[in-house]
Amino acid sequence: MSTAPAPTPNVQQVVPFFMVTDMSRSLRFYMEGLGFTMKYRWTPDSPDKIRWCWLGLGGASLMLQEYNPGRIPTEELGKGASIWFQCQDSLALYYEFKARGIETREPFVGNHMWDVALTDPDGYYLHLRV
Repeated sequence: MSTAPAPTPNVQQVVPFFMVTDMSRSLRFYMEGLGFTMKYRWTPDSPDKIRWCWLGLGGASLMLQEYNPGRIPTEELGKGASIWFQCQDSLALYYEFKARGIETREPFVGNHMWDVALTDPDGYYLHLRV
């Protein structure tokens, strides 16, 4: 039996990073629609023009960065990418989002958990589960 102390985990958090086509539209969706708050931002060109940001909601975070002009890919954005938020009450969030005008799919039960699924303005899939 080893008496050596357990090492402290080096990796602390994973934060999804989404490239977006219109930062203002994405910020309206995530902040006004879903209730995220902005933790950090990068405004290299003008204080009013956010090029990158870190958003948080409860214990979850994600980062957004707007494509540079002329660099937006022509293929479908968000294809194959999804993030899953573990929640205390995903159905309460469903009704909260609907009240804010956010289009969500009807909640369903998958793997014995309520799943609230929606798509962000750039096609990234979001699931909130309890």
